[in-house]
Amino acid sequence: MLEPSPPASAKNGFTGSALACRRGERLVFEGLAFSVPPGGVLVLTGANGSGKSSLLRVMTGLTPAEAGRLAWDGLAISDDPAAHRARLHFIGHAEALKPVLTAAENLVFWAGMRGGTDGAAALDRFRLGALAATPCRLLSAGQRRRLALARLVASHAPLWLLDEPLTGLDDDSVADLHEVIAAHRDAGGRIVLSTHAPLALDGAVTLALGDFAPRWPFAVPP
Repeated sequence: MLEPSPPASAKNGFTGSALACRRGERLVFEGLAFSVPPGGVLVLTGANGSGKSSLLRVMTGLTPAEAGRLAWDGLAISDDPAAHRARLHFIGHAEALKPVLTAAENLVFWAGMRGGTDGAAALDRFRLGALAATPCRLLSAGQRRRLALARLVASHAPLWLLDEPLTGLDDDSVADLHEVIAAHRDAGGRIVLSTHAPLALDGAVTLALGDFAPRWPFAVPP
């Protein structure tokens, strides 16, 4: 059966429709829809357990949706999952850094897989240039978080999916992230992020996950 053609408004954005996600026997959310146009930001809010991280993983393709459709500029992501993975950066709760490598080596490794730069500019952008030769195991939690975020600059991807990106950041680093986000949006990039902290982003759209809580979250035993 052919899928219906997406509306014209969906043909120039990252979109989801009628999405549902299951974790074990629990339905986390259902009937969820969103649209992120070029230059747009979607901010996910909600209590712990409401599905913010789960939705981000669905958006990456790491977790299959229970129901619904994801599309990029009108084309179903399920038609070419590899192309979707290549167009996104996902920064989750875990920094995914190799502790035995230096800060610079971690970025070189990452950029090499993604066809990016040598990482020096990315380190400087997050005030890590002086720590380039420092093994990651010696970095503070905040420094590791900044290094993870430096991936956003080290290689290009039009879609950023960020799970609580402000965690562990000081005020200067939050300001740096704001500037990096603004530059990405100016270039037509699209961003989805979750946060519990205030994040002032012009024109951002908020999606409250609690609005999509299922009426019957648990499976009924046979």
